[in-house]
Amino acid sequence: MVDKSDVTPMMQKYLETKEQYKDCILFYRLGDFYEMFFDDAIKASKELELTLTGKSCGLEERAPMCGVPYHAVEGYLSKLVSRGYKVAICEQVEDPKLAKGLVKREVVRIVTPGTNINTQTLEENRNNYLMCVFYMAQRVGVAVTDVSTGDFYVTEVEDVRKLMDEISRYAPSEIVLNEACLLCGIDFEELKGRTHTAVFPLENWYFEEDTCRRTLQEHFHVNALQGLGLADFAFGTLAAGALMQYLYETQKNALAHITHVIPYVSGKYMLLDSSTRRNLELCETMREKQKRGSLLWVLDKTKTAMGARTLRSYIEQPLIDKAAIEDRLDAIEELNSCGIERDEIREYLQPIYDLERLLGRVSYKTANPRDLIAFRNSLEMLPHIKTVLGDFRASALRCMRDDIDSLEDIYELIRSAINDDPPLQVREGGIIRDGFDPDIDKLRNAKTEGKNWLAALEAEDREKTGIKNLKVKYNKVFGYYFEVTNSFLNLVPDYYIRKQTLVGAERFTTPKLKELEDTILNAEDKLFTLEYDKFCEIRDFIFEQLDRVQRTAKAIAHLDAICSLAVVAERNHYVRPKMTTDGVISIKDGRHPVVEQMISNDMFIPNDTILDKQKNCIAVITGPNMAGKSTYMRQVALIVLMAQIGSFVPAKEARIGLVDRIFTRVGASDDLASGQSTFMVEMNEVANILRNATSESLLILDEIGRGTSTFDGLSIAWAVIEHISNRKLLGAKTLFATHYHELTELEGKMHNVHNYCIAVKEKGDDIVFLRKIVKGGADKSYGIQVAKLAGVPDLVIDRAKEIVEQLSDNDITQKVQSIEIKMSGEKTKPVKLDEVDLRQMSLFDTVKDEDVLKELTEIDITHLTPMDALNELYRLQNKLKNRWQG
Repeated sequence: MVDKSDVTPMMQKYLETKEQYKDCILFYRLGDFYEMFFDDAIKASKELELTLTGKSCGLEERAPMCGVPYHAVEGYLSKLVSRGYKVAICEQVEDPKLAKGLVKREVVRIVTPGTNINTQTLEENRNNYLMCVFYMAQRVGVAVTDVSTGDFYVTEVEDVRKLMDEISRYAPSEIVLNEACLLCGIDFEELKGRTHTAVFPLENWYFEEDTCRRTLQEHFHVNALQGLGLADFAFGTLAAGALMQYLYETQKNALAHITHVIPYVSGKYMLLDSSTRRNLELCETMREKQKRGSLLWVLDKTKTAMGARTLRSYIEQPLIDKAAIEDRLDAIEELNSCGIERDEIREYLQPIYDLERLLGRVSYKTANPRDLIAFRNSLEMLPHIKTVLGDFRASALRCMRDDIDSLEDIYELIRSAINDDPPLQVREGGIIRDGFDPDIDKLRNAKTEGKNWLAALEAEDREKTGIKNLKVKYNKVFGYYFEVTNSFLNLVPDYYIRKQTLVGAERFTTPKLKELEDTILNAEDKLFTLEYDKFCEIRDFIFEQLDRVQRTAKAIAHLDAICSLAVVAERNHYVRPKMTTDGVISIKDGRHPVVEQMISNDMFIPNDTILDKQKNCIAVITGPNMAGKSTYMRQVALIVLMAQIGSFVPAKEARIGLVDRIFTRVGASDDLASGQSTFMVEMNEVANILRNATSESLLILDEIGRGTSTFDGLSIAWAVIEHISNRKLLGAKTLFATHYHELTELEGKMHNVHNYCIAVKEKGDDIVFLRKIVKGGADKSYGIQVAKLAGVPDLVIDRAKEIVEQLSDNDITQKVQSIEIKMSGEKTKPVKLDEVDLRQMSLFDTVKDEDVLKELTEIDITHLTPMDALNELYRLQNKLKNRWQG
């Protein structure tokens, strides 16, 4: 720790400021640079690849120092923030020319990952969310904002798992939370590593009830929380109040562009957990994390950044309200019936700037002249859009038209005030258009016409006084003056003021000459200052129209998103789904929206789907790998999801019963970071599904149980299907893909389970995948043929064929014992399998009476509850029944 008494006055001030912002890297403004010292300098020099130097500060050793130029600070700032750092910006808050002693400096803003508003570094098609979480006694309050747009949401969830759903929904770049939340069971360190989300705990005083309530009431200008719709959100109010206090503390401004709160219950939208979002590749692909190949890539044909963000929110938050879905579908249908008008709207949308983020910059007073020109060009389109929308009848389109304000007063102000090609900087002049302000025009003319003014004044006074040799002259000491030789002193008027006496002449000034002198000499400084002041007035006027512009921006964003869905529906030959509440999902000739775009020549094979709550509850799908099982199941999930975002769907005909959640369990991978095996990851996901799914949910289950041994995996898969099919326990609509062909036996045992398989055509030892879903179970897995397609060596393929022939009988247990392993260069020798493998291989072998008797004698009835005893008796009885029926 540096002793302040040992350092220079400037460094003392630096250390005092740093003491207040210990958790931040401090950018300290010195002249044209932001400097960092001591540990901050060491850290920043590594992260930003800056040269580390030193500065004399009164200590024996020079203080480590590095710096960045003020005009390039945004790039460096964003780099640090993207790596999870907080950066405090300490600016000079007085003119160095006027300062007595040290220039006064203050921290004007703290930039964090969730409060970065630099449009150059933010992704324009996605929001930059900051989330605040308040956790106590298994109840969670959540508040989310995007300070670049002014959006602010509040909700509550019942448990930690649903909190993870909200985190997945918003994908915040920063989370602030109460200290108790660190112990709620979520591994925030793992979350940071996996999603690069910055996590910062807040002290408990942020969450004090009275303070939070008062903060919200004062900011949103309401007398009670009822005015914000937060009366029933006790925990959400604490999260929202703490979030506002955190924003005040870091942003150091009034945040007036955050004008309203949107409270919602999590049940308002279809719930999608992180696994489902990842498996369905909604906004990015699983492997490359790229937009191309995702559902968003297919649907996003938006023209504006606002529209792109809105469409993303549609995809991430599908609706469950039938009326809201129908409103969007009506709008798409009408837009596609009026294709010329729709395309005209899209042409007008093309030049529209990101109005939401511009308002954020206006609120922060960082909007520059070019931002206002982009704003003007955007506003020019609004009357045209409003006119075209005038003929539409869909309620959603009518609401958009009503919400769009032409903002002609703002447009006219900017058009008449700001030059068409202004500078980027606000203090360099050249901003205000000629003719807008007389004082600015006069100062601007002074720079160019000063000499003409002086010549005219000289001629005017020479004629007025009769002094023939009267001249206007200039020097640095006295400025401009009239010089009169001694021979004409008797003609000098009374209003001439003597400035200097020379041997042969006198020097005078007049009020008019003095005014011209001030105008000419200070014209540039005054001009730049006056232009800046006038620009700020215009910017402040726009800020005063905040509500009008925000409402218009939201309407434009929704219009752009709906137009995008309409265009995609027309180009890709989608149909309007019939939305119902009867739980039936009936799709004719459904297609995978993404895969069909990746395949050329319209080669995608469509398939039908029927699921309901009665006899078509579960579809067990068998077939070889690579045949298209996973594609088909994802296709069904995506069609349902698309319907519930209000989009047309890729099918010939679709009837979609609303679902409250979509769950997916697809693929297998180890979670090495948390020490979990493939099977443990799989079972965690299955447990989540079985605990949280309802009869209104859609389940996509692929290869349940393959992460463990055959015996255990098959048993778990069987039990899972039994559980889902039982309407008293769950009864959810389910697509269940498996390689356990024994599961096809369930079709006859359970009335609501049906078998389907992928059609395959055999050509000798080769196979052709027909990609068509047909009724019935697959009789083969075609694993060897798939291995051959994958390029496995012929030697291995031939040996596999030999082994599969030996295993082909129903009584595979004895056959397995006779399998011989061929070792290169060695004689063949019989395999000796351990007891566990034998039991697993003989799961469906004939059950012998002696086995049942042996089990019965080995049961320790002293440790059985009455219920356990009944279950055991029932199990043994079934074994004997199967034996006799066989």
